[in-house]
Amino acid sequence: MKQCNVGIIGFGFIGKVHAYGYINLPLFYDPLPLEAKITHVCTSRTETAEKGAALIGADNAVTDFRKITENPDVDIVHICTPNHLHKDALLSAMEHNKHIYCDKPLVATFDEAMMIQEALDEYTATAQMTLQNRFFPATMRAKQLIDEGFIGKVLEFRGCYLHSGSADPKAPLKWKLSGAAGGGVIADLGTHILDLLHWLLGDYDRLLATTRIAYPQRPALEDPSRMVKVDAEDCVMILAEMCSGAIGNIEATKIATGAEDELRFEIHGSKGALRFNGTDAHHLEAYDAGAPDSPIGGSRGWIRIDTGQRYPQPATKFPGPKFTPGWIRSHMACLANFLQSVANDEPGRPGLKQGIYLQRLIECCRQSAGANEWGTV
Repeated sequence: MKQCNVGIIGFGFIGKVHAYGYINLPLFYDPLPLEAKITHVCTSRTETAEKGAALIGADNAVTDFRKITENPDVDIVHICTPNHLHKDALLSAMEHNKHIYCDKPLVATFDEAMMIQEALDEYTATAQMTLQNRFFPATMRAKQLIDEGFIGKVLEFRGCYLHSGSADPKAPLKWKLSGAAGGGVIADLGTHILDLLHWLLGDYDRLLATTRIAYPQRPALEDPSRMVKVDAEDCVMILAEMCSGAIGNIEATKIATGAEDELRFEIHGSKGALRFNGTDAHHLEAYDAGAPDSPIGGSRGWIRIDTGQRYPQPATKFPGPKFTPGWIRSHMACLANFLQSVANDEPGRPGLKQGIYLQRLIECCRQSAGANEWGTV
């Protein structure tokens, strides 16, 4: 079995999520794709790096990402920092041909994405984006059904990713609401729903977007008595036309009062329809327009498919196919997919090219909202 040493750059919330995967993967996959150990943790401060390394049993705590990306003893690099810090770490890891697992979005700007694209010509290792919503059994089943022609020709769709954390005007300005840090809801939540619909439905043709900043000023994170300017959007509404001709609307927002972490889609085709709500990740709902509608409605109507935790092998049956999957379980499946690609010396899917494509969509939405006109992808 291939053995790999792992370095995690950034150990806030998402860095801990990535570490959780390595710690628990042996319970959920047998055989493991490969044998991996987290050996390095990098943060901006010595005390947080040491605390993170101690928490997960890593031997090395560092504050310079190059001690991971340029280290011959490190095989896999995880990039879990704020968006504006991705580019330099990515380019360094690519230059040293490390395997890369990069949280979304790929980078902060489209110009930075073009730098990554240029570096891809010389890069031969395995890289994957952390786009975990592809890795629920329900969304995996939706992909199968669409590819099999269950819903026929896709006619229209709607998708949204709803949060409510910014609905409160007293919520402090964190980096995800900072344009300088590459923040804004398009990059934060929009990437997930844009990617999921792209995976299910194919390429986008053009987008028309409008955005909103709910409160022009917010309390500073370090000093709530001081108000600071908000320069990144809380909400985006998008009209989308796909290359297939299907049309739909897409929303990503952090001002949806009452929502917690609600990713949804509905897809309507000539033969049927599918819908999914991440707050009930156990089920995929399907509608077969070919089912008989008589007598008295026959058997036509929406059914709930119990996808549960029915992952294909080598996933184990722990904790059981009938138990409701949680958000973090999709992260573990996403990580297992990456490690399997590393073990097989195959390209990661979704890879850095998909990250670049999503960056193109982010830029298209931003430009469309600024110009108040359709943007061609």
